[in-house]
Amino acid sequence: MKARAHLVQNIRNHAIALSGRLSDFSPLLEMIGEARFVLIGEATHGTEEFYRMRAEITKQLILYYGFSAVAVEADWPDSYRINRYVRGDEDISNVPSALSGFTRFPTWMWRNEVVVEFIDWLRKHNEKKLSPQEKIGFYGLDLYSLRASIEAVIEYLNKVDPPAATRARQRYACFDHYDSGDPQNYGLANSLGLTEGCEREVIQQLLQLHQRAHSYLKRDGYMAAEDFFEAEQNAKIIVGAEEYYRAMFQSRASSWNLRDRHMMETLNALTDHLSVQQQEPAKIIIWAHNSHIGDARATEMGERGEWNLGQLVREQHGMHDTRLIGFSTYHGSVTAASKWDGIAERRIVRPSLEESYEHLFHETKIPNFLLLLRGNKDLFEYLSLSRLQRAIGVLYLPQAERMSHYFFSHLPEQFDAIIHLDTTTALTPLETQGLWHKGEVFETYPSGM
Repeated sequence: MKARAHLVQNIRNHAIALSGRLSDFSPLLEMIGEARFVLIGEATHGTEEFYRMRAEITKQLILYYGFSAVAVEADWPDSYRINRYVRGDEDISNVPSALSGFTRFPTWMWRNEVVVEFIDWLRKHNEKKLSPQEKIGFYGLDLYSLRASIEAVIEYLNKVDPPAATRARQRYACFDHYDSGDPQNYGLANSLGLTEGCEREVIQQLLQLHQRAHSYLKRDGYMAAEDFFEAEQNAKIIVGAEEYYRAMFQSRASSWNLRDRHMMETLNALTDHLSVQQQEPAKIIIWAHNSHIGDARATEMGERGEWNLGQLVREQHGMHDTRLIGFSTYHGSVTAASKWDGIAERRIVRPSLEESYEHLFHETKIPNFLLLLRGNKDLFEYLSLSRLQRAIGVLYLPQAERMSHYFFSHLPEQFDAIIHLDTTTALTPLETQGLWHKGEVFETYPSGM
């Protein structure tokens, strides 16, 4: 007990209390410095404070540190509609219209009040910029959008090369025989040996797009380059999604690694694209779950052969240009579902397990604080012992709390900084049902186990 008390006191000594003022972020921004890639996580996919604080840090980085894009754990076509809106596309009249692509579960991840406010701020910020190259973009990194990306590629080719659009339809029709609107059915059919798959067709289509790039880019300067880049990324997503859905029925590690590798490749393509546009190295902020942001090599994920985006950014762009920022919470409420494709519920987040980092942070009795881990030898010595860390995704399953929502990690190697918010509240979706407003009745615990 003496050793634990000493550890808690050490954390207290290094904790920077957060009072709710913008100046709270000054030490964090100073630590970020000239880094080009700032990855900001979340310990759940449904916590108001994580989303709001992440948005405020992002605004500071855009206003004062020269960041030119936000890239998020979301699908490319849906996010690109937001990108068009914040850059001033007159065909998209308002924020609800900009968010209209987010219809796939879990809709609350991006269709929520905090994201609406941030997108509105970004649009107004961009209105002050004279050239399109100066405007801040909003992009998705994920690969679940097989059907939407197919539609986007064909729509693009219909405008610039109708015969090529016809050939694209014929190639992508390969999926029509198997997925019935759900790409997982395609993956299952492939795993059972019922189909040879569509790999050849989607790669052929991407290659043809590359071969015709010169003629497509001759059209009208900046917009031609933007439109081609959007279509090219959609064609790459189709290739990645086809591979991902085939891998889903093989092992968790292979499908997880494919997904985070795709996010890394998309980030690199975006970085190159923006760097050419701006004629200087692009600086990008990334939003995703802690499990994608924190370096997997410092977690049990890495021990079982999984890598993630945070690790790949550090490896490919170096520690000097990369900052990884995580969040944690002890208890409160969260927006999550009880089952896949379920409705959004306002669930009670149980107090964290005693063996966890979150419980240690709770024992400091500092409600909200920032810990700067990068280069902090004292904290490294005391916190590097492997401990449990909480992770809540789109599902919250308190009946399987330890198995579903904790993994071991070495915190100082995983993140450059972590923000602990002891009590947090559920994110407010744009569309809510009665169960969300009613909330979970705490008295059902633990009998509800």
